[in-house]
Amino acid sequence: MKQKTTLFLLSFFLVLSLAGQAQEKKQYQLGMVGFYNLENLFDTIDDPLTNDQEFLPNGSYGWTSMKYHNKLHNLAVAISSISQEVGGVTLRTPDVLGVSEIENRLVLEDLVSQPELQPYNFGIVHYDGPDRRGVDVGLLYKKDKFTVLGSRSVRLYDSVNPNFLTRDQLVVTGLYMGDTLHFIVNHWPSRLGGEKRSSPKREMAARLTRRIVDSILAVSPQAKIIVTGDLNDDPINKSVVEVLRAPKEDDPSKLKPGEMFNASYGLFKRGVGTLCYRGNWNLFDQMIISQGLLGKDRSTLKFYGARIFNDPMLKQKDGRYIGYPLRTHAGGVYLNGYSDHFPVYMILIKEK
Repeated sequence: MKQKTTLFLLSFFLVLSLAGQAQEKKQYQLGMVGFYNLENLFDTIDDPLTNDQEFLPNGSYGWTSMKYHNKLHNLAVAISSISQEVGGVTLRTPDVLGVSEIENRLVLEDLVSQPELQPYNFGIVHYDGPDRRGVDVGLLYKKDKFTVLGSRSVRLYDSVNPNFLTRDQLVVTGLYMGDTLHFIVNHWPSRLGGEKRSSPKREMAARLTRRIVDSILAVSPQAKIIVTGDLNDDPINKSVVEVLRAPKEDDPSKLKPGEMFNASYGLFKRGVGTLCYRGNWNLFDQMIISQGLLGKDRSTLKFYGARIFNDPMLKQKDGRYIGYPLRTHAGGVYLNGYSDHFPVYMILIKEK
């Protein structure tokens, strides 16, 4: 797929005119939530319980304190630069941000302490998981915007292979704009060994995610749920379409009961991606929502639009990989970049 700019690319929901709404004398509040794969955000301290040897000063990446702090600075700049103007209102820096490929809570504490992010007073939700490399998922949230009501870390077990270890799935429930909102942050198993051969692992992860979704819907059928993360699959793959039940559909009115709306599918159809491998763009970083966030009744929190933040500063400027995400290392060379993924986000709306 050919990568296209998403500077003005939103889902079809964004054709809604706030100016037209203003004529109806209604006022709206807008919010922004997102996800970002931080690409190996490791500290420089040896953890004897995990395989973090690559990211030590004497490791293969020569992961020094300087590189670590450069990485923190770059990520803080990227996150603080995520912005969107809607109807004359500019939203800056997601109120809630799911993250993946983090080594521990310490690296998140160091990240939110950076000068670019410190003013937002971010809170952190994180649990140590079983991944052999020690990477986890987490959630950052502005304490004055999102109130955590509860959280849990859900483990993926493989009955056929009890030694299989991967990232836990993080479930966080909180109050956002006065409504209860559920986040399920994921980093599904990789495509190591090939897409087809590794697909059953991601389908297994998708079944776990679906069980979590169903458990929430069983208690509250109109629950507002956001499934997000690096799924290591595209919006058209079996794990997403069939197992998670988020069909290839950009018209939410055509969804069947229980199906989820993949806010990333419309972007994928347009050839937009969040990472690139051998010239092919993938959209692994997705935002998928329950039907409780859909509809025209904006007296409660509703979905408004989805985007990929692929600002030029996050891209390779020249060479063979021009336009790719500017990562920290590539081919053994230190690039002092951001991540091998672009961040994604969505806009939510509610009547004041």
